Parts: sequence; structure tokens; C-alpha cells
Amino acid sequence: MITFPNAKINLGLDITERRADGYHNIETVFYPISITDALEMVKTDGAEYEFHQSGIVVDAPIEKNLITKAYRLLQKDFELPAVEVFFHKAIPFGAGLGGGSADAAFMLKMLNELAELRLTDEQLEAYAAKLGADCAFFIKNKPVFAYGIGDKFKNINLSLKGKYIVLAKPSVGVSTAEAYASIIPQKPNVSLFDVVQNEPISEWKKYVKNDFEKSVFQKYPQIGEVKELFYQKGALYASMSGSGSSVYGIFECEQQISLPGCFVWQGVLE
Repeated sequence: MITFPNAKINLGLDITERRADGYHNIETVFYPISITDALEMVKTDGAEYEFHQSGIVVDAPIEKNLITKAYRLLQKDFELPAVEVFFHKAIPFGAGLGGGSADAAFMLKMLNELAELRLTDEQLEAYAAKLGADCAFFIKNKPVFAYGIGDKFKNINLSLKGKYIVLAKPSVGVSTAEAYASIIPQKPNVSLFDVVQNEPISEWKKYVKNDFEKSVFQKYPQIGEVKELFYQKGALYASMSGSGSSVYGIFECEQQISLPGCFVWQGVLE
């Protein structure tokens, strides 16, 4: 059994308040994009769980990998078959693209099918939320307005199908803790939910913002320069995704943009 966990981008990101538990409430729109990792799982007569990785090197012990954590989480409640997992990492990490969260969510979905657990999407979302704030998004994997800590969802009437996206990640990385360090939470002046549904994408740059950009661009100006380049090349909308460091531009048609020193991916939105 093989599947291809995909990334997401954030269309706007408002950090609205700091919570009593130390986390922050946010408002954002998650939109899936088609850059993917690859995840294969087969039943085995060997050890209960074997894990093999290729692609981008993730320097972390196997038991700390979110894919393994997903297996262990379901193993607490169900008798799972012994499996061998082959994982190829292609989505950059530390990029605000949710790659690790997607891997975990897709692992839950694969185990649900392979072990015939018959868990509903809602039950899978509850398990996914235990692994990370945005993990649950990847269970249904469709555009949503997200709030709370990014774990609560509201359906949104939005399609960017056919638009062209260019995604670039400079060589620098931004940790989530670093990105939050300079944030002063504030309620937005306009409703992100309303703007994204009702305004044409060419108008979004007037209203839609990512609250992390100000402090991240000050510390890493090369990230902000990518956003400016996208606008110079005619992007309808451009933004940093999540807490960075990737930046995307959404265009009306295919682009050829050179970004030396950056990881670059281009594709068509669904």
C-alpha cells in the first residue's frame, strides 16, 4: 500500500490571542498543494515495526518521527499488524508547509485501511489532533478555515483550481518558537473568512496578511525578498506560509522564475 502525503499553504495567518495554556489562537485558511512525500507500508512477518527513510535527511530518532508516533498512537487502542514502512521525504521541513503533519495523518489513514479499523474521518481527526495542531486537517485534506490553535475547522467556499503556484524555500530555517517570540497577538480588522470567500484573489494583498512576516522578514530579509520578487513577476497574491521559511506566489499562468540558493517547486492548484 502506497500513498503520497501532500503539503499545505496558509492563506493568511492572524494570531489573535495568547491562551492561558501558553499556546496562541490563530485564524488561517489551509489550502492543500500537490508537492508530496511518498509513504509505503507492507505487512511483514518480521519485527512489529520497521522504518526506512530516503530523500531529504531528517536528523531525528525513528521513535520521534511523526509517522512512528502515529503507529504507536493507534497501537495503544488496537491490535495492529507488523508493518515495514518505506518513507521518501521530498517536502522541505521547517518551511511552514505541514509536511510532518501530513505524513502522520496519512499514516493514520493507511493503518485504518490496512488493519480494517473502520474509524470514521471524525475519529481519525481526533487521533491526528493528538499528534499536532494541524495534523487533523490532512484527514479530509480540503480547503478549510482553521481557528483555535489550528485544530478547529470551518468549511469554506473556496477554489483556486487552475491557478499556478511557485513555492520557494530559502536555505534558512525558522523555528516555530523563534517566529512566535516577537508576536503581539491582535484581533484582525477584517474577517479573513469573508475576504477569502468574497474578494477576488488580486485584492487579497490589501487585506490578507501573515502576522509572522514582519519579525521573520526583519531577521531574514532574504525571505521577504522572495515575496517581493513574486509580486514583481506578476503574482496575484504572495505570502510566507505558516511560520516560514517558505514563500509562495499564486499566478494566473505558468511562470519561469530563477531563485538561486532556494528550493523551488511549481505546480497547478487543484
